[in-house]
Amino acid sequence: MHQPPPSTPTISLAPPTPEIRLRKLVDEREKMIEQVKKLKSQLDLKTQRNGTDNTLSPDREVLENGNDPNLIELQRDSSRQISDFKFKLVKTEQEVTALEQNVTRLEGQVSRYKSAAENAEKVEDELKAEKRKLQRELRSALDKVDELESNNSHLSKRLEKIKSSRGMAQTP
Repeated sequence: MHQPPPSTPTISLAPPTPEIRLRKLVDEREKMIEQVKKLKSQLDLKTQRNGTDNTLSPDREVLENGNDPNLIELQRDSSRQISDFKFKLVKTEQEVTALEQNVTRLEGQVSRYKSAAENAEKVEDELKAEKRKLQRELRSALDKVDELESNNSHLSKRLEKIKSSRGMAQTP
């Protein structure tokens, strides 16, 4: 039997729950914010270094208005990365907001379903109590019918005896 090594993550076929997706998005957002901060600090450090230490070009010429091509390219790349991260951050925040709204909606549905289930259980209990009451009444009525039929039978037999004794008394 081949078992996966312990470092291999197991793959779940079930879709992630909204809470898990939300947690992942929040983690990703925090990582991006940290990366933006790190890049900004790196840019600030390079800008400070380039602004103070490297005011002279390799040919020992003084740079005018910071026209160092390397610095300009670095600033463009950093700006592009910053704008990309800002876009991803906004997109992630929108997804988080949508997921939070989805969670709120689902929680509302759960509470409605719970109250409906509680009401259904209450109605079910009431119906069961009513059924037991009606069954008791039915048993009581059937007992009464049996008693009345027995009484009727007894009275019919007595009536027959009386009729037969009258009939014999009148026939002599």
